Amino acid sequence: MMFIRKLARQSGGASAVEFALTAPLFMGLLWVVIEGGMVLWTQFGMENAVEAAARCVSVNTHTCTNALTTATYAHNNTLGVSIPASAFIFSKVACGNQVAGTYSYAYFTNVFHTPNVTLSATACFPDINAGG
Repeated sequence: MMFIRKLARQSGGASAVEFALTAPLFMGLLWVVIEGGMVLWTQFGMENAVEAAARCVSVNTHTCTNALTTATYAHNNTLGVSIPASAFIFSKVACGNQVAGTYSYAYFTNVFHTPNVTLSATACFPDINAGG
């Protein structure tokens, strides 16, 4: 009986137990924040790329001459994210010159077998050369 009372008063390993209980939760939360930030960064990069490419095909007709050069221009304006040029499509629509992009984002960790997220962005810029 005396041994149990003495053992109950010991607090030497309390910090180790607390760390063992909270560290996995903290690491998991930290990883979710990092992955979420990467998804947002990729989405913002795609939005910047389609906006820049739609403007380029309307204003800078020497650089963005056709669908291939427009897709390459979009690829080069993805803000440091590696989105292939094949993810971008150029078309002429009622609003002017439209560039759309679709990209399947794969998470860095596939530990929990997370599905890919499909990111998409579309931008349209008036065709200033169509008027005259």
